[in-house]
Amino acid sequence: MYLSWLAKSMETLEFIIYPDGRVQEKVTGIVGASCAEVTAAIEAQLGQVLKHEPTSEYFAAKVQQSNVANTQTTHSDW
Repeated sequence: MYLSWLAKSMETLEFIIYPDGRVQEKVTGIVGASCAEVTAAIEAQLGQVLKHEPTSEYFAAKVQQSNVANTQTTHSDW
């Protein structure tokens, strides 16, 4: 069985449920360790977590863009 949850910001939680009852969870679109906060309640209900495999997104730093523009005005006497 395959379940997927998609949020507005393209954050996804994917679950693969195997016939023997194991559940594989994959989180994408969440940068940094905040994915643990998102999945904590679900993992508590699922049972014992056997292992975590952090992705490159886990280790990535959040990039924030600034909307500040620097301008320079010069006066010329041509």
